[in-house]
Amino acid sequence: MKNTVFILFVAALLAGFTPADKKGKGFVKLFNGKNLDGWVNHGTEKWYVENKLLVCESGPDKKYGYLSTAREYYNFELELEFKQEANGNSGVFFRSTFQGTRVSGWQVEVAPPDHDTGGIYESYGRGWLVQIPDEKENILKMGEWNKMKIRAVDGHITTWLNGIQMVDITDEKIQQGKGAIALQIHDGGGIKVYWKNLKIREL
Repeated sequence: MKNTVFILFVAALLAGFTPADKKGKGFVKLFNGKNLDGWVNHGTEKWYVENKLLVCESGPDKKYGYLSTAREYYNFELELEFKQEANGNSGVFFRSTFQGTRVSGWQVEVAPPDHDTGGIYESYGRGWLVQIPDEKENILKMGEWNKMKIRAVDGHITTWLNGIQMVDITDEKIQQGKGAIALQIHDGGGIKVYWKNLKIREL
């Protein structure tokens, strides 16, 4: 009898232990470290792979540029790392759509020091929805690797930078949005940012 109960217990554990659990609670890679498969380039700025890193760099046109996922994501947790080599004015967009290099959606800011990295901006709309507190401006490590996490559940958006919560908002318009995740190159030129370990878990 004891052996039967033990076998049933083990079987129940195995039934609930899926391959996704083994890979990190359902996280999947957005960037394969080899090429830009699964991504769409919007604009003429530079996106390329170097030493297994995703690199964005201003091109001769010095315009806005975006690299978006080929598919859309709604509720998710997104984790990534970035390092700003020059200027660093970039961002991570979510629930966004594109017409050329005109984007409709929301941006989690990636910017030089004292420019609200981790805050949320609505492009071609209301502008800043929430900027980070001044006392959190020192969390960004310019020229070093930084870890960013974004959690989107309906209209509730939370961001973290290097393990510290930056903003937490609920917004009806965001809840209605649909679209892709994207990385940005700001206009003006002189920008170079490295990205790695981009992974997402749909909720």
